[in-house]
Amino acid sequence: MMENLVYKSTRGHGDPVSASYAIVHGIAEDGGLFVPDHLPKMDKTLEELLTMDYRALAYEVMKLYLPDFSEDELHYCIDRAYDDKFDTSKIVPLSHPGETHVLELFHGATLAFKDMALSVLPYLMTTAAHKQNLEEEIVILTATSGDTGKAALEGFANVSGVRIIVFYPKEGVSPIQKLQMVTQQGDNTHVVAIKGNFDDAQRSVKEIFTNPEEAVKMKNAGYMFSSANSINIGRLVPQIVYYYWGYLQMVRDQKVELGDSVNFCVPTGNFGNILAAHYAKSMGLPIGKLICASNSNNVLTDFFHTARYNSNRPFHITSSPSMDILVSSNLERLVYELCQGDGAKVQELMDSLRQRGSYILDLDPALLQEEFWADFADEEETAEAIRQMYTAYHYVMDPHTAVAYSVAEKYGKETGDARPMVIVSTASPYKFPASILAAIGVPAPKEEEALMEKMSEISDTTVPQRVRQVLGSQIRHHRVCEKDRVLAEVHDILGL
Repeated sequence: MMENLVYKSTRGHGDPVSASYAIVHGIAEDGGLFVPDHLPKMDKTLEELLTMDYRALAYEVMKLYLPDFSEDELHYCIDRAYDDKFDTSKIVPLSHPGETHVLELFHGATLAFKDMALSVLPYLMTTAAHKQNLEEEIVILTATSGDTGKAALEGFANVSGVRIIVFYPKEGVSPIQKLQMVTQQGDNTHVVAIKGNFDDAQRSVKEIFTNPEEAVKMKNAGYMFSSANSINIGRLVPQIVYYYWGYLQMVRDQKVELGDSVNFCVPTGNFGNILAAHYAKSMGLPIGKLICASNSNNVLTDFFHTARYNSNRPFHITSSPSMDILVSSNLERLVYELCQGDGAKVQELMDSLRQRGSYILDLDPALLQEEFWADFADEEETAEAIRQMYTAYHYVMDPHTAVAYSVAEKYGKETGDARPMVIVSTASPYKFPASILAAIGVPAPKEEEALMEKMSEISDTTVPQRVRQVLGSQIRHHRVCEKDRVLAEVHDILGL
């Protein structure tokens, strides 16, 4: 193991810390994100990795980033995470409708790609807390644009020594996403709708993390904050694994020769999912281009075209709500690399983002485009992609996957790049049935249960058991707060 790998803040303050410290604390004291002091190289050949199942592959990737975890500790976390909660033994299947290659990341407990990391994070967190000799109860604070919330709640429900509080935009998630959260079991789980959007929730949560007075108050009360968002390195590292898995599946399915490169098209809002692909490429995985796919909230598209990040724009509520984000937290980790590890410069840029809603990188956008290619799909294009794939191949995509498919098509036409393209599919169609039925021109029933049966009919698949359970579950969480009352809500929940 690489015992010399440590983590530091993107904003340059503080001493280097261990992986277990970074996981438990979630965010650095200066408000920066923890990053490894170097990106490790994979120490196994592709031929060796090709023989491994998902759990073995996860160990080979994660051991490089979590060097203070023992082999036994990592295997313990991985084996309990990637078990029969996934509805396929492959964990992540690769489908091939026509000439398209779709990496399906939605076969876990909550039907979204967040399961890939949030199945293992609770085990990493509790192991890390033990290694750090923590006495405080950990309070997980999480803002969600739809999928992280349920996956985090599912992962941390009834975990000893942990409470979890999830904030979601009241009008910004699908009916099923909301039901998944508000019916969550577990005495240590709390769900709050905010009268605002995801950016409002994310900003409030980050402000709490970086409030020194609040940290003292929490410690005196026997608590400490941490995060289950992808700002937590323990969320990001497990996401690297499925890019390796997707590539190896392409080889196994004889869609590419071992060693030849493939492109990945990733629908993303907070930039964590595609950043994991960037880390995989940095480790040596043969990735050609990373295609950054946005919906109408196309702030990332503009960034890669201009090197200017500008969140001062209309906020669109779309059919792909998990991407309805204007402030992409994980981009800070890439910006840190682009600033060559200059934490003071990153601090200056993030201050500008907080104060003015924008910042400009002092570099030629062509440098960004050497690895990344970015575009977006509006609502009409998203619906057309769903309709096109269904009509041609009877394959049903959720709106987030459809955004990626549409952008991938644009990339191919504009560049002529003939390398195989893997579409990263982030959510089950059953989470967005009304949007899908509307796209393919099928009348949508008003009742959620009837919607699901119609989805089952058009897709020739069985309604997932988890969806049936949610539809029949009692609503347990009723809290709603104003967007500027997040901290007060936390205090009320914790009895402070």
